[in-house]
Amino acid sequence: MRPTTPLRLAALPLLASLLTGCSKLVVLNPAGDVAAQQGDLVVIATVLMLLIIVPVIALTLWFAWRYRQGSRHAETDYAPDWHHSTKLELVIWAAPLVIIIALGAITWITTHKLDPYRPLDRISEQKALPENVKPLEVQVVSLDWKWLFVLPEQGIATVNELAAPVDRPIRFTLTSSTTMNAFYVPDLAGMIYTMPGMQTELNAVINQPGVFRGMSSHYSGAGFSGMNFRFHGLSEQDFEQWVARAKAEGQPLTRQAYLALAKPSERHPVERFSSVEAGLFDRVVGLCVEEGKTCMHQVMALDASRNRAHRSARALEAAAAQEICSADDTLPTFTARP
Repeated sequence: MRPTTPLRLAALPLLASLLTGCSKLVVLNPAGDVAAQQGDLVVIATVLMLLIIVPVIALTLWFAWRYRQGSRHAETDYAPDWHHSTKLELVIWAAPLVIIIALGAITWITTHKLDPYRPLDRISEQKALPENVKPLEVQVVSLDWKWLFVLPEQGIATVNELAAPVDRPIRFTLTSSTTMNAFYVPDLAGMIYTMPGMQTELNAVINQPGVFRGMSSHYSGAGFSGMNFRFHGLSEQDFEQWVARAKAEGQPLTRQAYLALAKPSERHPVERFSSVEAGLFDRVVGLCVEEGKTCMHQVMALDASRNRAHRSARALEAAAAQEICSADDTLPTFTARP
Protein backbone atom coordinates (compact mmCIF):
# COMPACT_ATOMS: atom_id res chain seq x y z
CA MET A 1 0.00 0.00 0.00
CA ARG A 2 1.50 3.32 -1.09
CA PRO A 3 1.52 6.18 1.45
CA THR A 4 -0.93 8.96 0.84
CA THR A 5 0.07 12.59 0.37
CA PRO A 6 -0.86 13.65 3.95
CA LEU A 7 1.29 10.86 5.37
CA ARG A 8 4.20 11.93 3.20
CA LEU A 9 3.86 15.51 4.37
CA ALA A 10 3.67 14.39 8.00
CA ALA A 11 6.94 12.48 7.58
CA LEU A 12 8.86 15.50 6.33
CA PRO A 13 9.69 16.94 9.81
CA LEU A 14 10.93 13.53 10.96
CA LEU A 15 13.06 13.20 7.83
CA ALA A 16 14.53 16.65 8.39
CA SER A 17 15.30 15.76 12.00
CA LEU A 18 17.08 12.57 10.96
CA LEU A 19 19.10 14.36 8.30
CA THR A 20 20.25 17.10 10.62
CA GLY A 21 20.92 14.78 13.52
CA CYS A 22 19.14 16.97 16.08
CA SER A 23 15.64 17.34 17.45
CA LYS A 24 15.51 21.12 17.38
CA LEU A 25 16.87 24.12 15.55
CA VAL A 26 19.80 24.88 17.85
CA VAL A 27 20.54 28.26 16.30
CA LEU A 28 17.01 29.48 17.08
CA ASN A 29 16.69 27.77 20.47
CA PRO A 30 20.17 27.73 22.08
CA ALA A 31 21.16 27.29 25.72
CA GLY A 32 23.42 30.35 25.91
CA ASP A 33 22.47 34.03 26.03
CA VAL A 34 24.88 35.22 23.32
CA ALA A 35 23.69 32.55 20.90
CA ALA A 36 20.08 33.41 21.81
CA GLN A 37 20.64 37.06 20.89
CA GLN A 38 22.22 36.00 17.61
CA GLY A 39 19.22 33.74 16.93
CA ASP A 40 16.86 36.65 17.60
CA LEU A 41 18.81 38.71 15.08
CA VAL A 42 18.35 35.99 12.45
CA VAL A 43 14.59 35.94 13.09
CA ILE A 44 14.24 39.75 12.98
CA ALA A 45 16.26 40.04 9.77
CA THR A 46 14.28 37.24 8.14
CA VAL A 47 10.92 38.79 9.07
CA LEU A 48 11.98 42.21 7.76
CA MET A 49 13.03 40.72 4.44
CA LEU A 50 9.82 38.70 4.20
CA LEU A 51 7.87 41.97 4.41
CA ILE A 52 9.02 42.55 0.83
CA ILE A 53 9.33 38.99 -0.46
CA VAL A 54 5.87 37.75 0.56
CA PRO A 55 3.87 40.68 -0.96
CA VAL A 56 5.90 40.52 -4.18
CA ILE A 57 5.27 36.79 -4.57
CA ALA A 58 1.57 37.21 -3.69
CA LEU A 59 1.11 40.10 -6.14
CA THR A 60 2.93 38.18 -8.88
CA LEU A 61 0.56 35.24 -8.50
CA TRP A 62 -2.46 37.56 -8.23
CA PHE A 63 -1.53 39.51 -11.38
CA ALA A 64 -0.94 36.27 -13.31
CA TRP A 65 -4.38 35.01 -12.30
CA ARG A 66 -6.27 38.34 -12.68
CA TYR A 67 -4.94 39.10 -16.15
CA ARG A 68 -4.84 35.58 -17.50
CA GLN A 69 -6.00 34.92 -21.03
CA GLY A 70 -9.76 35.00 -21.26
CA SER A 71 -10.25 37.08 -18.08
CA ARG A 72 -12.50 40.12 -18.35
CA HIS A 73 -9.86 42.19 -16.58
CA ALA A 74 -7.41 41.49 -19.38
CA GLU A 75 -9.72 43.41 -21.71
CA THR A 76 -11.34 46.08 -19.50
CA ASP A 77 -8.17 47.08 -17.64
CA TYR A 78 -5.93 47.18 -20.73
CA ALA A 79 -4.13 50.57 -20.82
CA PRO A 80 -1.41 50.66 -23.50
CA ASP A 81 -0.59 54.36 -22.93
CA TRP A 82 -0.03 54.07 -19.16
CA HIS A 83 3.61 54.69 -18.17
CA HIS A 84 3.84 56.30 -14.70
CA SER A 85 2.24 56.42 -11.26
CA THR A 86 3.74 58.56 -8.50
CA LYS A 87 1.88 56.70 -5.78
CA LEU A 88 3.06 53.33 -7.10
CA GLU A 89 6.66 54.58 -7.36
CA LEU A 90 6.55 55.78 -3.75
CA VAL A 91 5.34 52.38 -2.56
CA ILE A 92 7.88 50.48 -4.67
CA TRP A 93 10.87 52.52 -3.46
CA ALA A 94 9.85 53.65 0.02
CA ALA A 95 9.08 50.23 1.51
CA PRO A 96 12.47 48.63 0.60
CA LEU A 97 14.28 51.80 1.67
CA VAL A 98 12.67 51.72 5.12
CA ILE A 99 13.51 48.02 5.53
CA ILE A 100 17.14 48.58 4.46
CA ILE A 101 17.47 51.42 6.98
CA ALA A 102 15.97 49.22 9.72
CA LEU A 103 18.29 46.30 8.84
CA GLY A 104 21.30 48.63 8.78
CA ALA A 105 20.49 50.10 12.19
CA ILE A 106 19.90 46.68 13.76
CA THR A 107 23.07 45.28 12.21
CA TRP A 108 25.17 48.22 13.41
CA ILE A 109 23.83 47.96 16.98
CA THR A 110 24.15 44.17 17.29
CA THR A 111 27.58 44.13 15.63
CA HIS A 112 28.90 46.18 18.54
CA LYS A 113 26.74 44.56 21.21
CA LEU A 114 27.66 41.01 20.18
CA ASP A 115 31.32 41.71 19.43
CA PRO A 116 33.12 38.51 20.53
CA TYR A 117 35.87 40.62 22.15
CA ARG A 118 33.35 42.61 24.22
CA PRO A 119 32.95 41.41 27.84
CA LEU A 120 29.44 40.33 28.76
CA ASP A 121 27.10 42.88 30.32
CA ARG A 122 24.47 40.35 31.43
CA ILE A 123 24.03 36.67 32.21
CA SER A 124 20.67 36.35 30.45
CA GLU A 125 17.68 38.46 29.55
CA GLN A 126 16.25 37.92 33.04
CA LYS A 127 19.53 37.90 35.00
CA ALA A 128 21.97 40.78 35.39
CA LEU A 129 25.71 40.33 35.60
CA PRO A 130 26.79 40.11 39.27
CA GLU A 131 29.33 42.64 40.48
CA ASN A 132 32.98 41.57 40.65
CA VAL A 133 32.24 38.30 38.88
CA LYS A 134 35.37 36.67 37.47
CA PRO A 135 35.02 34.99 34.05
CA LEU A 136 36.21 31.44 33.58
CA GLU A 137 39.42 31.65 31.55
CA VAL A 138 39.71 29.00 28.82
CA GLN A 139 42.67 28.82 26.43
CA VAL A 140 41.83 26.98 23.21
CA VAL A 141 44.25 25.46 20.70
CA SER A 142 43.01 23.88 17.48
CA LEU A 143 45.25 20.95 16.57
CA ASP A 144 45.20 18.47 13.68
CA TRP A 145 42.45 17.23 14.22
CA LYS A 146 41.37 17.81 17.80
CA TRP A 147 40.77 20.56 20.34
CA LEU A 148 43.01 21.32 23.32
CA PHE A 149 41.49 23.28 26.23
CA VAL A 150 43.66 24.77 28.96
CA LEU A 151 42.07 26.14 32.16
CA PRO A 152 44.90 28.17 33.74
CA GLU A 153 43.00 29.05 36.92
CA GLN A 154 42.25 25.37 37.61
CA GLY A 155 45.66 24.24 36.32
CA ILE A 156 44.30 21.46 34.06
CA ALA A 157 43.91 20.75 30.36
CA THR A 158 41.63 18.48 28.34
CA VAL A 159 41.35 17.24 24.79
CA ASN A 160 37.97 17.13 23.02
CA GLU A 161 36.06 17.86 26.22
CA LEU A 162 35.24 21.10 28.03
CA ALA A 163 33.05 22.05 30.98
CA ALA A 164 31.90 25.35 32.46
CA PRO A 165 29.59 26.36 35.30
CA VAL A 166 26.10 27.47 34.34
CA ASP A 167 25.53 31.26 34.42
CA ARG A 168 29.23 32.07 34.75
CA PRO A 169 30.86 34.22 32.03
CA ILE A 170 33.47 32.44 29.95
CA ARG A 171 36.41 34.19 28.30
CA PHE A 172 37.99 32.15 25.53
CA THR A 173 41.42 33.00 24.11
CA LEU A 174 42.06 30.98 20.99
CA THR A 175 44.92 30.10 18.68
CA SER A 176 45.94 27.32 16.29
CA SER A 177 48.95 25.04 16.02
CA THR A 178 49.34 24.81 12.24
CA THR A 179 46.35 25.80 10.11
CA MET A 180 43.42 28.20 10.40
CA ASN A 181 40.29 26.71 11.91
CA ALA A 182 36.97 27.83 13.44
CA PHE A 183 35.70 27.13 16.97
CA TYR A 184 31.92 26.73 17.18
CA VAL A 185 29.49 25.65 19.90
CA PRO A 186 26.02 26.44 18.44
CA ASP A 187 24.40 26.54 21.89
CA LEU A 188 27.03 28.93 23.24
CA ALA A 189 27.86 31.64 20.68
CA GLY A 190 28.84 32.22 17.08
CA MET A 191 31.95 30.74 15.56
CA ILE A 192 35.35 32.39 16.02
CA TYR A 193 38.46 31.71 13.94
CA THR A 194 41.75 30.36 15.25
CA MET A 195 45.00 31.19 13.43
CA PRO A 196 48.62 30.12 14.02
CA GLY A 197 50.78 32.84 15.49
CA MET A 198 47.73 34.92 16.43
CA GLN A 199 45.23 35.08 19.28
CA THR A 200 41.48 35.69 19.05
CA GLU A 201 38.89 36.09 21.80
CA LEU A 202 35.32 35.05 22.50
CA ASN A 203 33.08 35.94 25.45
CA ALA A 204 30.02 33.78 26.13
CA VAL A 205 27.89 32.12 28.82
CA ILE A 206 25.89 28.89 29.11
CA ASN A 207 22.52 29.24 30.85
CA GLN A 208 21.29 25.64 30.98
CA PRO A 209 22.89 22.43 32.25
CA GLY A 210 23.49 19.73 29.68
CA VAL A 211 25.92 18.26 27.19
CA PHE A 212 26.30 20.31 24.01
CA ARG A 213 28.10 19.69 20.76
CA GLY A 214 31.19 21.64 19.77
CA MET A 215 32.80 21.42 16.37
CA SER A 216 35.18 22.78 13.80
CA SER A 217 33.20 24.82 11.28
CA HIS A 218 36.12 25.43 8.90
CA TYR A 219 37.56 22.68 6.68
CA SER A 220 41.11 21.93 7.76
CA GLY A 221 42.07 18.63 6.19
CA ALA A 222 41.46 14.90 6.26
CA GLY A 223 40.33 14.64 9.89
CA PHE A 224 38.00 17.64 9.79
CA SER A 225 34.77 15.61 9.98
CA GLY A 226 35.79 14.06 13.32
CA MET A 227 37.03 17.28 14.91
CA ASN A 228 34.18 17.49 17.43
CA PHE A 229 34.08 17.82 21.22
CA ARG A 230 31.60 17.78 24.11
CA PHE A 231 30.81 20.92 26.05
CA HIS A 232 29.29 20.33 29.50
CA GLY A 233 27.16 22.91 31.26
CA LEU A 234 27.48 22.05 34.97
CA SER A 235 26.61 23.37 38.38
CA GLU A 236 29.47 24.81 40.44
CA GLN A 237 29.71 21.61 42.48
CA ASP A 238 29.71 19.35 39.42
CA PHE A 239 32.30 21.58 37.77
CA GLU A 240 34.62 21.23 40.77
CA GLN A 241 34.19 17.45 40.58
CA TRP A 242 35.02 17.55 36.86
CA VAL A 243 38.20 19.50 37.62
CA ALA A 244 39.14 17.09 40.42
CA ARG A 245 38.66 14.15 38.07
CA ALA A 246 41.07 15.67 35.55
CA LYS A 247 43.67 16.25 38.27
CA ALA A 248 43.30 12.68 39.53
CA GLU A 249 43.29 10.86 36.19
CA GLY A 250 45.51 12.99 33.97
CA GLN A 251 49.21 13.35 33.31
CA PRO A 252 51.20 16.62 33.26
CA LEU A 253 51.00 18.57 29.99
CA THR A 254 54.62 19.51 29.35
CA ARG A 255 56.13 20.95 26.20
CA GLN A 256 57.19 17.46 25.13
CA ALA A 257 53.68 16.11 25.79
CA TYR A 258 52.20 18.95 23.76
CA LEU A 259 54.51 18.27 20.80
CA ALA A 260 53.42 14.64 20.85
CA LEU A 261 49.77 15.69 21.10
CA ALA A 262 50.14 18.16 18.22
CA LYS A 263 50.94 15.39 15.75
CA PRO A 264 47.98 14.77 13.39
CA SER A 265 45.44 12.23 14.62
CA GLU A 266 41.81 11.58 13.67
CA ARG A 267 38.88 11.12 16.09
CA HIS A 268 41.15 11.54 19.09
CA PRO A 269 39.59 10.23 22.34
CA VAL A 270 38.95 12.45 25.34
CA GLU A 271 42.18 13.03 27.24
CA ARG A 272 42.83 14.87 30.51
CA PHE A 273 45.97 16.50 31.93
CA SER A 274 46.44 17.09 35.66
CA SER A 275 48.76 20.10 35.25
CA VAL A 276 50.03 22.43 32.54
CA GLU A 277 53.57 23.72 32.11
CA ALA A 278 53.76 27.45 32.83
CA GLY A 279 53.67 29.66 29.72
CA LEU A 280 52.74 26.81 27.37
CA PHE A 281 49.84 28.65 25.70
CA ASP A 282 52.00 31.75 25.14
CA ARG A 283 54.62 29.54 23.49
CA VAL A 284 51.94 27.99 21.27
CA VAL A 285 50.85 31.47 20.19
CA GLY A 286 54.48 32.43 19.65
CA LEU A 287 55.17 29.25 17.62
CA CYS A 288 58.12 28.43 19.87
CA VAL A 289 57.16 25.30 21.80
CA GLU A 290 60.21 23.46 20.44
CA GLU A 291 63.36 23.80 22.54
CA GLY A 292 65.68 26.53 21.28
CA LYS A 293 63.17 28.10 18.88
CA THR A 294 62.78 31.87 19.01
CA CYS A 295 59.23 33.08 19.72
CA MET A 296 57.41 35.29 17.23
CA HIS A 297 57.25 38.30 19.57
CA GLN A 298 61.01 38.09 20.05
CA VAL A 299 61.56 37.89 16.27
CA MET A 300 59.34 40.95 15.78
CA ALA A 301 61.16 42.81 18.55
CA LEU A 302 64.53 42.07 16.91
CA ASP A 303 63.19 43.21 13.53
CA ALA A 304 61.87 46.40 15.10
CA SER A 305 65.22 47.12 16.77
CA ARG A 306 67.05 46.50 13.47
CA ASN A 307 64.69 48.87 11.69
CA ARG A 308 65.27 51.54 14.34
CA ALA A 309 69.04 51.07 14.09
CA HIS A 310 68.86 51.21 10.29
CA ARG A 311 66.81 54.42 10.38
CA SER A 312 69.22 55.96 12.90
CA ALA A 313 72.23 55.07 10.72
CA ARG A 314 70.58 56.60 7.66
CA ALA A 315 69.72 59.72 9.63
CA LEU A 316 73.38 60.06 10.71
CA GLU A 317 74.57 59.58 7.13
CA ALA A 318 72.14 62.21 5.90
CA ALA A 319 73.26 64.64 8.61
CA ALA A 320 76.93 64.05 7.76
CA ALA A 321 76.26 64.56 4.06
CA GLN A 322 74.38 67.76 4.81
CA GLU A 323 77.30 69.03 6.86
CA ILE A 324 79.87 68.21 4.16
CA CYS A 325 77.80 69.73 1.37
CA SER A 326 76.71 72.87 3.24
CA ALA A 327 76.23 76.20 1.48
CA ASP A 328 79.57 77.54 2.74
CA ASP A 329 81.53 74.62 1.30
CA THR A 330 79.85 74.57 -2.08
CA LEU A 331 81.86 77.42 -3.65
CA PRO A 332 85.40 76.16 -2.80
CA THR A 333 84.51 72.65 -3.81
CA PHE A 334 83.45 73.55 -7.35
CA THR A 335 85.88 76.44 -7.95
CA ALA A 336 88.75 75.71 -10.37
CA ARG A 337 92.21 75.65 -8.85
CA PRO A 338 94.65 78.40 -9.96
